[in-house]
Amino acid sequence: MDSQIKYMSSYLSEVLNCMTQIESDKALQRTVMQVAQVCADALKSGRKLLFIGNGGSAADCQHMAGEYVSRFNFDRKGLAAVALTTDTSILTAIGNDYGYENVFQRQLEALSCEGDVLFAYSTSGTSKNILRAIDVCKDLGVVTIFLTGNRPEAMGVHCDYRIQIPSDLTPHIQEGHEVLGHLICGLVERLYFEK
Repeated sequence: MDSQIKYMSSYLSEVLNCMTQIESDKALQRTVMQVAQVCADALKSGRKLLFIGNGGSAADCQHMAGEYVSRFNFDRKGLAAVALTTDTSILTAIGNDYGYENVFQRQLEALSCEGDVLFAYSTSGTSKNILRAIDVCKDLGVVTIFLTGNRPEAMGVHCDYRIQIPSDLTPHIQEGHEVLGHLICGLVERLYFEK
């Protein structure tokens, strides 16, 4: 029992440390504000938010799209957001016909419009299907927001905005993504509806 309590205490301390670093990182906070403004402006212009990720990050994509389409902090009209991680027929067709590394690129080519905003989640910063999607967005005129962790590989990714959680541990990176995803959503609601 003592080892489990020690593990729990250590884990929670790591989470708290990660959140404290986020709270004190003014550059990261400026990026979050810029991202929220870009999203609000895109939505006001009739554009949409798109979300991509693998595994737990795919679940984060569905979660965040739901916050925009349904509601977050208050009742309001739905905001256009789509998780490109949910249509199993599309995902498996592209995976089978073109390879898994193309599952998001192909959907973006088919479904995105210039001025849309892509949230691309990769805790490692090396997911081939995420990197290909970010690359194709340059040609499509889609704004890219790359959510990742504190791993050196992530620094070389060319994106419009980088949200880098100060951890190299996948669970803490994902926890940071959820906190900042919620924060961005709350800011977008306030900016869009002028609260």
